[in-house]
Amino acid sequence: MKIVLAITGASGAVYAQRVLAFLRKTNHQVEIIASRNGTQIYQQEVGASLKEWDYKIYANDDFTAPFASGSAQYDLLAIIPCSTGTLSRIATGISDDLVTRTADVFLKERRKIILVPRETPFSSIHLENMLKLSNLGVVILPANPSFYSKPKNLVEAVDTVTARILDHMGIQHDLKIRYGQDC
Repeated sequence: MKIVLAITGASGAVYAQRVLAFLRKTNHQVEIIASRNGTQIYQQEVGASLKEWDYKIYANDDFTAPFASGSAQYDLLAIIPCSTGTLSRIATGISDDLVTRTADVFLKERRKIILVPRETPFSSIHLENMLKLSNLGVVILPANPSFYSKPKNLVEAVDTVTARILDHMGIQHDLKIRYGQDC
């Protein structure tokens, strides 16, 4: 599978980090887009550079990325975390940077998109935009950890969301977060 993972300026870079850690264990082709704010927040929250992953990283103004065109055969776009500003631009068809252009391409080509907003509370505008995108087939997967698995630390709580993201990506994982599963 060919995956584009975008990182925007919302808090929650640890979700991108954990998903990338699992993707590293696979044979899937992964390419990264990071907005300027996404790169800064990743550094602040994770304490590392995105370059640690050895994936091709595209600047958010680099429209030469192959997935900026519908003729390129990419399978999935995941925006982790997805700022509500990015979500709103996608919902209204504004493709003024590589993240939103890629989403625009994936929408028109009817390819899978997963958005992981990390915001609270949501305004009515946010909710209307999420509904609009959901009606277009976009998976809206807010970064809301679950607690029935009794996470013992922050990473385990984060992984309750990471597992759901991986599930929707179709990526096998060994995270024990299923409801009713002996965690």
